Amino acid sequence: MQRNHTIILFDGVCNLCNSTVRFVIKRDSSGHFRFAALQTEVGRRLCAEHGVAITSTAAPDSIVVLQDGRALLRSDAALAIAARLPLPWSLLRAFRIVPRALRDLVYRLIAHNRARWFGRRDTCMVPTNELRARFLE
Repeated sequence: MQRNHTIILFDGVCNLCNSTVRFVIKRDSSGHFRFAALQTEVGRRLCAEHGVAITSTAAPDSIVVLQDGRALLRSDAALAIAARLPLPWSLLRAFRIVPRALRDLVYRLIAHNRARWFGRRDTCMVPTNELRARFLE
């Protein structure tokens, strides 16, 4: 794993999270992002190394972005991802001017309802052979 990659840890059984990962992969032509489900051994280990608390059965209500040696959660994580995507998505970083408490309130509302609104899977997403190198194992 190279240090210049940004790692996205996501809930592997959440349909919204899986759709987000596919969205990012499609737009990340430089291959900057790497991915791991929070439920995997590598996902749990990386969370522990960066002080992000998860249990063996439940993921946090957030994606986790590991960038420049630190863990970003909730709206900070989403905006860090957007900032690395091409236009027009990178323009979303302008939302940093909105106070974090307000951004995270909206994020938590969506995260709290994501299973009801978007559904869940029984198992984590399995990357295709062509995408396997982008996923940490």
